[in-house]
Amino acid sequence: MLISTRGRYALRVLIDMAEHDNGGYLPLKEVAARQGISEKYLESVLKVLVRSGILTGMRGKGGGYRLALPPGECTVGRVLRLTEESLAPVSCMEPGAAGCPRTDQCRTIAMWQGLDKVISEYLDGITIGDLIGGE
Repeated sequence: MLISTRGRYALRVLIDMAEHDNGGYLPLKEVAARQGISEKYLESVLKVLVRSGILTGMRGKGGGYRLALPPGECTVGRVLRLTEESLAPVSCMEPGAAGCPRTDQCRTIAMWQGLDKVISEYLDGITIGDLIGGE
């Protein structure tokens, strides 16, 4: 498992928005400037977060983006599952993967399943609130 730029940027932006939350919408331009991320790329990341209900967006004057839920309710696991193709440690455990013909003889499957569980529990146990130290 290797977390992509998309996943890392999504987390950085959510932390930034939580730290700069003033109850209003934060302009994309300001967030992009603070984080050193291109506006165009950041917009594609934010679209995923809006569709999932983590952020809300508003167009026009006074518009931008803001958190749709408290930072303590948004887990790192949820964000990474939205932005990454998979968090599975091996390809046979990826969502939608065809069953492995060797599963019955596989001596390592239980180990991979255990690692997958540890990864999920760990990432689902950390929130954006934890990362900013506010919750």
